[in-house]
Parts: sequence; structure tokens; C-alpha cells
Amino acid sequence: MNAPATTEPPVVVIGAGPAGLAAAAHLLDQGIEPLVLEAGQKAGAAVREWTHVRLFSTWGEVVDPAAEKLLAPTGWTRPDPATYPSGGDWAEQYLQPLADVLGDRVRLGAAVTGVSRTGRDRIVDAGREQQPFVVHFTRADGREERVFARSVIDASGTWATPSPAGGSGLPALGERAAANRITYRVPDLKDPAVRTRYAGKRTAVIGSGASAFTTLAYLADLAKSKNGAGTKGVWILRRGISGSTFGGGEADQLPARGALGLAAKAAVDEGHADAVTGFRTEAIERDTDDRLVLAGEDGRRLDAVDEVIVLTGFRPDLSFLDELRLGLDERLQAPVELAPLIDPNQHSCGTVYPHGHRELSHPEPGVYLVGMKSYGRAPTFLAMTGYEQVRSVAAAIAGDLASADRVELTLPETGVCGGAGLFDAPDAAEADGGGCCAPVPQLVQLSAPAAARASAEQSPAGGCCGS
Repeated sequence: MNAPATTEPPVVVIGAGPAGLAAAAHLLDQGIEPLVLEAGQKAGAAVREWTHVRLFSTWGEVVDPAAEKLLAPTGWTRPDPATYPSGGDWAEQYLQPLADVLGDRVRLGAAVTGVSRTGRDRIVDAGREQQPFVVHFTRADGREERVFARSVIDASGTWATPSPAGGSGLPALGERAAANRITYRVPDLKDPAVRTRYAGKRTAVIGSGASAFTTLAYLADLAKSKNGAGTKGVWILRRGISGSTFGGGEADQLPARGALGLAAKAAVDEGHADAVTGFRTEAIERDTDDRLVLAGEDGRRLDAVDEVIVLTGFRPDLSFLDELRLGLDERLQAPVELAPLIDPNQHSCGTVYPHGHRELSHPEPGVYLVGMKSYGRAPTFLAMTGYEQVRSVAAAIAGDLASADRVELTLPETGVCGGAGLFDAPDAAEADGGGCCAPVPQLVQLSAPAAARASAEQSPAGGCCGS
């Protein structure tokens, strides 16, 4: 490709995950041609890496309306909207059919390496906004290509860039050297090889969100199984245990999410996991038996473990956007207008104010970060948030500002007040019972109600989100 086409170029969407494919559907609904570039060999490549994890959102909450409209002529029928899909279900029963309908508009094995204005690096002002975007990508065989775009929607997510174990945001000393004993994903304990890796072993789980809950519940199930004797979890929290540690519990408006927290709570209560609080990992060392020892910033050294599972969140890869003029919050790495709405240091109750193209805009007109990537380092993203984002963005690109500005989004509350930043404070246990949302359940006694346990068994799930 030597020059931009004479006809108007497409809108390039980076990533064929839930938000990216939904963006393509909304663009088509607006009469705009999309081109989706996906680094993986299948649609929903990131989702396919956690096929074993069940969402705590139902089918009714993870199917985009425009996508469903696009799928309808093919005879596709949405699964029971009240049931909970696994990552594998979501990928095979929804994302893949949607990508199939989009056909050649989705290019697989196309890893984006750079985005800029044609003939303009980030320094040049003259004629900048009149130039189309140019997107460079690399094929699986190493071939480099480029395509021109009228606008760029980055829905590439954050899955490929997990945060490290180190409490400073940097890898702990020795973390890279111990890479063969560390994973940054929820393990699939139905896989015999993975099951063998953790069975009868002592495993540190670092993190305090849904992924950590899921892992603790999985390890507890392994410990109770026929061949799992001796399996033990060591739950490493940077904060203390309080009424909100295990999520919303029975007060959570997403019942499976509440049940998940209670399942993790049961793992601690039943002795399948020990909790270590207020611990910020500074180093990961090896003892004389080649086991791993976690050393904290406060001088504490924990008893040796065999494996470490780091579930401290994700962060956006902004490297290929370096030639664009982005307006990002210096802390969250989210768009500056969106950051105050999702800041875990201040934001409470798990609710997100309605937002769309205006909050997602940047100094570089025509560029949008959507889906999980729009949240930067902030946690707790829900698929329905991303679907509303891309609906608004597609309308804005089409010039229908009335529709783009008409953003309506109601998210279920977690039943828990207080942001993650607050929980790092010594007095967090006293502060997190404030009253802006549903009553905080009394979970500090570490005993899971029978009804909640039953719910957890029916929806053994984890993860939540989707981008």
C-alpha cells in the first residue's frame, strides 16, 4: 500500500475482543466501514486465555445490542440471558459468530505496532487534523504493513500487560528470576498439568480482587479433592481485612460476584488459605530448598512457598500510541475526563457515572481508547460499560452528536463503599462502612452463610469483565 485511497478510509479498531467487535457493529449501524486488527489468531484471543473462568455477569449483560442486531439474520440466538457464561462460552458462542459475520473486516494475526498522522509525527502542528491516521501492524510471519484510517478506536485491552508483584509498581527484586514459578493468571485447575503444578503445594496468591477470589476458591476445591491433600493458599493482601475485603456478599447486585467473594471467604474460614495482611512485596528470594520466600517492605519474610500467583491488576500498553497526542491522567493512565469518575482512590460503591465520547476524547481528534484500556490502571470494568462507550463513540464519529451525548448507563452496585486506595490506609477498616450505597454486609467474622455457599456452587465463578 503506497498511498491513502481516494475514498474515505475506514475506522480502524484495534482488538477483536468484546468492545472491539461491538465497536465494529456500531460503526456498521452508523453506515461507517470498520477494519478490526487483531493480534491473535482468533477473535477474542485474550478471552480465550481464561476460558475456564466463569463471568459474574449474565448473558443478558455481555451481549451488545448492535452486535445482536448484526447476528440476528444468521439465525443466531442469544443464550439464556439469566445464565452465566464462562470465558470459553463467551468466545465461542458470541465473539466468534460476531467476527464471522464481520468477515474480511476482521484481520487476524495483525499486531499493531504504531499509530500516527500520515506524514506528521507528534511534534508537527501544520495540517495535522487534515491528515488521515496511519496504522502500522505486523503479520504473524513478520511482514510489516500499514493501513490508513479516518479514526482509530483502541480496544486492545490490558490483558497482555499484567501488573507485577512488587508493591512499588515495579517487579519485586528476584521476580523475573523466579518467572518459572510465577503466573499472572487464574490457573485452570481442570487441566491435569496445571492441577499437578499446584496439588499438594503451598501457593502464595497476591491480590484482592475477583481474580484472587476465584483462585482462592479453586485452590480450596483442589485441597478438598481426592488428590489435593496438602494444598494450601497464602493470601497476600496489601491492605487489612475489613468488612469490604470479600466484596459485596449478599448485598451485591451482581449475585455471582457476591457469591464469589463469599467462596473466597469460606476458603480462609475453613483453613484452606491463610491471610497475610498489610504486606507489600519487595523481593522474591529462593531458600536452600529452592522454594520461594517473599520479603516485604516492612522487613517481614514469609514462610517459603512453592508457587506464586500474582493477581494485582493490569495496565495499558501505550507504546504503539507514542506518536499521538493523548490526554491521560498521570496516575490512572486513563483519559483525563474519565479518570475522576473511576479513580479507585476516591470513587465509591462500584458505580460509574454515564460517560461516552466526550470523556473518552483526546487532544488528538479522532482517537479513542475504549473498553478495559480506557480505564487505564483502574479495576472493576464491566462489559456493559464498554458497549455503551463504543455506541457513543460510533455516533460521534458519524457526526450524530445528539445520539453520542445521550449516554445512559446503570451499573449494579457492589454493596461496598471505598476505593482501593483508601484500603491501603491503616484506619481503612473504620472508614469503609460509609453510607452511600447498599448496606455493607458483616463479613469480618469469616463465616459464609449456607445460602451464599449454595449460590457460589451454582455460579463458581470469577472474572467479570470484558473489553
